[in-house]
Amino acid sequence: MKIDYKKTMYACFIGYIVQAVVNSFVPLLFVTFQKSYGIPLTQITLLITINFVIQLLIDMLSAGFIDRIGYRASVILAHICAAAGIGMLTFLPEICPTPFMGILISVMVYAVGGGLLEVLVSPIIEACPTDNKESAMSLLHSFYCWGCTGVVLISTIFFSIWGTENWKILARLWVLLPVGNLILFTKVPIYSLQEEGQKGMTFSELTREKVFWVLMIMMLCSGAAEQSVSQWASTFAEEGLGITKTLGDLVGPMSFSILMGLSRLLYGKYGEKMDLDRFMKYSLVLCVASYLCISLVPVPMVEMIGCAICGFSVGILWPGTFSKAAAALRRGGTVLFAMLALAGDLGCSGGPTLVGFVSDMFGNNMRIGIFVAIIFPVVMLVSILAGTKRKSDQSVSGLPSAAG
Repeated sequence: MKIDYKKTMYACFIGYIVQAVVNSFVPLLFVTFQKSYGIPLTQITLLITINFVIQLLIDMLSAGFIDRIGYRASVILAHICAAAGIGMLTFLPEICPTPFMGILISVMVYAVGGGLLEVLVSPIIEACPTDNKESAMSLLHSFYCWGCTGVVLISTIFFSIWGTENWKILARLWVLLPVGNLILFTKVPIYSLQEEGQKGMTFSELTREKVFWVLMIMMLCSGAAEQSVSQWASTFAEEGLGITKTLGDLVGPMSFSILMGLSRLLYGKYGEKMDLDRFMKYSLVLCVASYLCISLVPVPMVEMIGCAICGFSVGILWPGTFSKAAAALRRGGTVLFAMLALAGDLGCSGGPTLVGFVSDMFGNNMRIGIFVAIIFPVVMLVSILAGTKRKSDQSVSGLPSAAG
């Protein structure tokens, strides 16, 4: 039994690396697409929007679909879409009426895979009979960070040796990852979130729970707190180190991603000795401090350090909220995880949008935009502090604790 569920966890870890490939590989090719196919920047931007919109739609619509066909069939379908979409990039631009149409279709296909993986993998891990579910969840989400870092590093090394003109070879190699994990998911056991004979909550039942709405706000704040800074990571690196944009894209996002992964790995390894609420509270205090550092200290190198610290501080927020939700709403099931993914993705979009909007209002002053976005970690911190106070007062159930 122990060996079996370990294999399930390994498949989930690889699944999050697949999602990292889906989200991180094609953006590295945007300049290549512009030069090779003559695609304007406006259409390139549309690819990002389409990927995001489809993943949001999957978050909203997938719960009933997944429960009908089952987790195994759904996660296999997710890997098929991821592999097919990345693979189609290598030939559809040449056979479609326009190269952009071919790329767009490919993005739409792999976006379905990425959206399904976001909804599926966390509840599969949660259902595994692990000794410490919070640690397992944090460890799982660290693999997305390692995946993003690995995609950037491996792709950069490949392009530096063989050139960007051979990107199709690398794309075909990346296809092997979801194909291999698809095979693994056909063999590993997949456990149920509910006990035998027990039904998961419906969306209507969830919406009647006050704690559900608090958790949704926390997930939105988690995504926003992360992306409001990470989107500008390369800019901080370029200004702080005086390096080229290419190196800035590597150093900035990679420092953020690596430290975020380390935070999740730290809790994944030592979580059984830590209190989740306390770890999240300290992380949020550190997050607020990093935002203040970025927005109020006009020294580029300090801003870059603040950006990296922010990566570490936000690491536990997303998986921690997932764990708290699973503990508080034990019958939440697929619908709960789908709605949490939706709220988190909305935050990932809304945070950077707010930063950009406010920055534009103040003459492209990004520091003011980041300062305003501090509202997200502050709201999340207040939510956890309020929940902790309710627990200590033994009042009506409020925020969930790590122990449920």
